[in-house]
Amino acid sequence: MRDPRIWSRTLHALAYLAGAVLLVVHALWLYLMGHYASILLPTLLAPVMLLAALLRLGHKDHARVSAFLVLVCGYLLIAMELPRQALPAPLWVGMPPVLTLLLLPLGPATLINVLSTPLWLWLGEGLHEIDLLLGYLTLVVVAGLAPREALRQQALLKATVPHDPECPALNRQTLHDRLYSECERALHLQQRLAVVMIHLPQLDMAGEQFGPAARQALLDSLCREVSRRCRDHDLLGRESQADFWLVLSDTSENGALMVCQRLEEALHRTILLETGPVECRLAMSLLQPQETTERFEQRLVASTHRLAET
Repeated sequence: MRDPRIWSRTLHALAYLAGAVLLVVHALWLYLMGHYASILLPTLLAPVMLLAALLRLGHKDHARVSAFLVLVCGYLLIAMELPRQALPAPLWVGMPPVLTLLLLPLGPATLINVLSTPLWLWLGEGLHEIDLLLGYLTLVVVAGLAPREALRQQALLKATVPHDPECPALNRQTLHDRLYSECERALHLQQRLAVVMIHLPQLDMAGEQFGPAARQALLDSLCREVSRRCRDHDLLGRESQADFWLVLSDTSENGALMVCQRLEEALHRTILLETGPVECRLAMSLLQPQETTERFEQRLVASTHRLAET
């Protein structure tokens, strides 16, 4: 499956490259129309747009730099065209705030749009026209509603999604909530409850030496093998970066040991291109009769720390 982050970088780079092509076409059109004095700016900005496209394809830390380069190119072109308009042009005056909101985060974009209001109205010869001023400020507010709603939806999704962002396992908060429910149910129904602790010692090394793809392959291998060898109602959650808990409801000690053995053998048989066989450390703990949920969680956390340090 295509990585959405790579796909996003590619789309942005293609958009920037299309902008560079349009600048070249614009310069050629100015040459054919005989506007020789205006050719220099788009001719100089075309390589800058090409550089922005190459930076966007590179490391993710260069994304903000490429966005600023594109924004500067857009500002310079608009500043060149605005004084040529015979009358105040709402279309041209409205382009800077929209371009800024497309390229920058909501906070910095709104601040830049407000601070640059006198500049664009002055260049558009509409500084003293109340209608143009109100229209510009209304556009800044209305155009910011879409990214603001997108941020709200992302925050809501992040708060409600139970799974870890890197793998199908439950995130830490959901894991502890579900463990609490399972402990209360087991104590109330007098059933057994076992938790298998899993540590992946290769995870940090794989990310540092071989990149995020190798790290993701380790996580996917663990979740896949757990899904194949456990029941549908068993819960796999991520306690920390390299530590996982497998909650086995109504499972005896012998049953939990069998799960550990099957899972360990399956992971050792899984060979990855960068790291070789998947290494794992496993330990098992049982909920004791009359033991409180808080005490059981404390034992699990302590056992997980010992497992990671061995």
